[in-house]
Amino acid sequence: MQGVAEVARRPIALVTAAVLFLEAPGIVAINAVMARFVKAQTMSLDGMDPDAMYTGTWALGIASGVALVLCGLVALVAGLRDRRPGRAGRGLLIGCAVVHGVLGAVTVGLIGWGAFAFMMLVLGLIVLTLVAYGKGSEKGAGAREEAPAPA
Repeated sequence: MQGVAEVARRPIALVTAAVLFLEAPGIVAINAVMARFVKAQTMSLDGMDPDAMYTGTWALGIASGVALVLCGLVALVAGLRDRRPGRAGRGLLIGCAVVHGVLGAVTVGLIGWGAFAFMMLVLGLIVLTLVAYGKGSEKGAGAREEAPAPA
């Protein structure tokens, strides 16, 4: 008999992938807006070149978008194959979860509770994907654990 986590883990991973794929262009767009403001107002931080800040904001946005797409791909492959991600994939998802936790704490003060709730929803989906495909979730692992030990 399969447990609830075994039955629901595939849809959870696929929903996580979809949310991460939708979040990626949003992050790039937010950084694009911030870059426009930096460029339009020639803002600088402690005498830093405004062009460097403009370029850095774009670079951060693109890198964040690529990282979210990679995390989404890891969750998508896990959901399609119904197997846990490899070591690098788990590390990528754990890093993504940590970033969402930290950004969620920051967004409460800067943006509000709605943004916090969204960040915690994504964090929960990532963690749920990691837990659902935890150790012993491979096919046939349950049969090996149930075998009695030799006496």
